[in-house]
Amino acid sequence: MAVNYAVYSESKIGVEPYLTGKDVYVYANNENVVVVCLDSYKRHEQPTYAESEGMEPIVFCSGCDPRDSMVWKLNETMKIMEKRLNQCRYDLHVYGVLLTEATITNAEDLEEMWEKNHIKVFDGFKDLKHRRASVNSDIKLDGCTICRIALDSTLDDKIDMDGKPVERKYFMEEENEIDRLLDEFINGDMELLPAEDDILPDNEDASNEEKEDDASVSANDEATNNNLFHDDEIEQNQTLSVKVKILRPTDNPSELLDTLVGCSDIKRRMDEMVALTHYNKMMHELFPNSKQHEVSLHSVFLGHPGTGKTTVCKIFGSLLHQAGALSKGHVVICDRGTFIGTLWGDEERSVRQVVNMAKGGVLMIDEAYLLNGKNDNDPGKLVIQLLMNILADETQRDIAVVLCGYKEPMMKLLDSNPGLLSRFPNRFEFADFTVDELLDITQRRIQDYGYQFTATAWEKYSDMLTQAYKVRNSETWGNARFVANQLERIYIQHATRCINQQPKDKKDLLILTPEDISPIEVPRQRTKIGF
Repeated sequence: MAVNYAVYSESKIGVEPYLTGKDVYVYANNENVVVVCLDSYKRHEQPTYAESEGMEPIVFCSGCDPRDSMVWKLNETMKIMEKRLNQCRYDLHVYGVLLTEATITNAEDLEEMWEKNHIKVFDGFKDLKHRRASVNSDIKLDGCTICRIALDSTLDDKIDMDGKPVERKYFMEEENEIDRLLDEFINGDMELLPAEDDILPDNEDASNEEKEDDASVSANDEATNNNLFHDDEIEQNQTLSVKVKILRPTDNPSELLDTLVGCSDIKRRMDEMVALTHYNKMMHELFPNSKQHEVSLHSVFLGHPGTGKTTVCKIFGSLLHQAGALSKGHVVICDRGTFIGTLWGDEERSVRQVVNMAKGGVLMIDEAYLLNGKNDNDPGKLVIQLLMNILADETQRDIAVVLCGYKEPMMKLLDSNPGLLSRFPNRFEFADFTVDELLDITQRRIQDYGYQFTATAWEKYSDMLTQAYKVRNSETWGNARFVANQLERIYIQHATRCINQQPKDKKDLLILTPEDISPIEVPRQRTKIGF
């Protein structure tokens, strides 16, 4: 049940009155409830004892102090939960699992008796207090209500005038509220709310001015989009949170794609995908019963750093949004560190949060090959399998997953799992920029600030960039990122010069001179030894 996505689960620190202070996990669906209790001890305590054959509250062992029976405590907790469920008209089985650091000397003799009471016991564990299980807190699942009933102590001891337990239908107040809202809707008194996908995140409030009239909304689309998509964070576990970068969609993705330097093959492939998506939409509108062409949105971006993978990914999401394939078009950027936590179960928890965050847009996993660890037990492999399971779900259509990284290790990742090859059919190769393309990128970037090189400054910069390109290491060369780093140094040098020299003409503040260009540290080519 713990790895079944249809099962709701919760973790509790103690369940009164019997499992106080213990780590407890409750798993529930519409058929069964499983209570898992972790029985840990202080490091210097290593109890060894014999359990009672009659499920007694106290157990004894020769030479040891008497102690509470954890099996009895778990069994009593299960009985209480069954009673609560019966009161709310849920006829479900409750099962128990005890994981204990203690050694139970007569465990084999009691297995049959435990099985009759729907309990499974595992003894002799180590360091249980440092272990955590994963939970699935999707409140839309049926198990959510069942789990909360089982844990609701307010249902205990509800007796009517005849001394019989009162049968209660759980969340009756909420059902009445739904009836009231339906009645308001039918009578035209209900104020319609936006669709779920259009609701702002919990920590974002829509401004009153945006609600006043449609004209103001259309005039402020850019500001609205800025508020809808913002950097967020996920909780890997109770003590560790990780920030996740989110890129909002752009309003003119086709124009941006056309203005990109190079990437001619990428542009053509993107246009083909979008055209097929548009065609499907048109055919569905004209011929509703026609068979649609299957268009897989999941893609692999292969290339070195600085070749434009993130930029194209942002455009990709916006293009698919405009074509109607994605409901939002934003991009959620992750890497190995986003998923791999410090506790058992962090990976599944992280994957589910990130996928939920990326719904309606693109989930971009940078350097995805790092998930393919050499060790068979590497948690990155679990992340890959979890993603595969989610992508296999037909309800997960409103998302595009993009795996990014160097070509060679990325191909090894795809070969490591046959399912990846079929689920990521779209491959885009980002070639290194040429010197001319890097110079073009340079001119475009300085124009964003209104700068201009003098003729001699441009010649000096071009010569240095050409020299750096000749001796580059193809595996570590930064491409456009290298240009960005060099321009950053030039801007700092330029600002320092202007402050010290105080130019008389304000136009000089926007002129980049040879003085602003510091020498680029270029690695020397290795001398080849041999004949």
